[in-house]
Amino acid sequence: MAIDRRTFLGVAGLSALGVAGGAAGIAAKGGNGGGGEPEEEKKRYAMVIDTAKCASKEGCKKCMEACDHCHNIPDFGDDKAHEIKWIWKQQFIDAFPGRENEYADEKRQKLPIVLMCNHCDNPPCVRVCPTKATWKREEDGIVMMDWHRCIGCRYCMAACPYGSRSFNWFDPRPYIKEENNDFPTRTRGVVEKCTFCDERLARGQQPACVESCDQKALVFGDLKDPDSEVRKLLAEKDTIRRKPQLGTHPEVYYVL
Repeated sequence: MAIDRRTFLGVAGLSALGVAGGAAGIAAKGGNGGGGEPEEEKKRYAMVIDTAKCASKEGCKKCMEACDHCHNIPDFGDDKAHEIKWIWKQQFIDAFPGRENEYADEKRQKLPIVLMCNHCDNPPCVRVCPTKATWKREEDGIVMMDWHRCIGCRYCMAACPYGSRSFNWFDPRPYIKEENNDFPTRTRGVVEKCTFCDERLARGQQPACVESCDQKALVFGDLKDPDSEVRKLLAEKDTIRRKPQLGTHPEVYYVL
């Protein structure tokens, strides 16, 4: 779902004036639902994606296939209007609007870029959710979802400037190719998105997309650990983020 700067700022303003205030009395999952300053994060998880490594294996979809299986994501075939996306690919010119120019190499402009929830430090989706179905975890900064709290208002979808959330217009369960019994299925009328595989992190595993990538194009780790691979990559490589001018502070970085 695309959203321009004017719409984004309008929704953010709405959240500050009304929606967030109306939900102030609802306890947030993971803490800080009763007012006061949030606790300092113990960790700050982030992803670094090497676009050249990712593109080196043309047509590869292993990261998406691993994510789809792990999280019981339905397959609606060619029905793009209703697809559920946790991780997907778009051309560079669509993923990074404003960075294209008429003299740039056409191949680079059409380079497939892996996209997902950016797990922003300043997530607008959290501010607009009236039921606190989406919240930012204090211990590691992951932007989470509680599908039982979600009422399907889709305010979070309007607020997200990255198109990182999907809505279940239909019952997704009949469209799951091979159900993973270790992960809950969702119902019609709720929003969902990437959660950095929080269930795998709890078991000491890497996110499914990272583990499945043969090219080692996706690197995940703790920004607060100076010895982590993500910190080393960010120190050594030039990276960009999606729409940083909006002030959301996304924590998915791209090496060009």
